[in-house]
Amino acid sequence: MNHPPLPAPAPVAAARQDEIFYTEESTARWLGLSQRTLQKWRARGCGPKFVRVSQRCIRYRRSDLLIWAQKHIHGSTSEYTR
Repeated sequence: MNHPPLPAPAPVAAARQDEIFYTEESTARWLGLSQRTLQKWRARGCGPKFVRVSQRCIRYRRSDLLIWAQKHIHGSTSEYTR
């Protein structure tokens, strides 16, 4: 499954100079999912790691998204378990 390139980062201050943060909207678009799916995954404790900036502000680090995507690459359905 080929993903489009990650969109331009949301203008958010980074914890490290070289780290890039993405909004929930841009993350969902890149993964081809709805924002609601990301919200459900966070509630269930699955999906990519995220940063809670405030009560209503969630961001995803580019490095975490790439790590998560790499872990979910499979060549056949027999290679993974639920």
